Amino acid sequence: QVQLVESGGGLVQPGGSLRLSCAASGIIFRIYAMGWYRQAPGKQRELVASITPSGVTTVVDAVKGRFTISRDNAKSTVYLQMNSLKSEDTAVYYCNFPPPSVPRSWGQGTQVTVSS
Repeated sequence: QVQLVESGGGLVQPGGSLRLSCAASGIIFRIYAMGWYRQAPGKQRELVASITPSGVTTVVDAVKGRFTISRDNAKSTVYLQMNSLKSEDTAVYYCNFPPPSVPRSWGQGTQVTVSS
């Protein structure tokens, strides 16, 4: 059974940084592309960053230059380094498989709140 456990969220001031982690189990992690999604209050969940098994990364324009996705296959963990955070980055952040894979059951996510 696939388990994805997110951590690392918190309250940060605008301009601050956070590093999110997602530990995966129940899969051969190194063969899967992984993604970070977020869902802000009243909005749909959106994919913000993804990384292929070989380490090729993609981020959406809204976070380009500020967010970096990376992975450690030995630890079955994917990371999201978030710098220069803005209030509009406030959301619950989740990891899961990006398209075209079908996402597995969603974890609890980790709350990121950007506020002064």
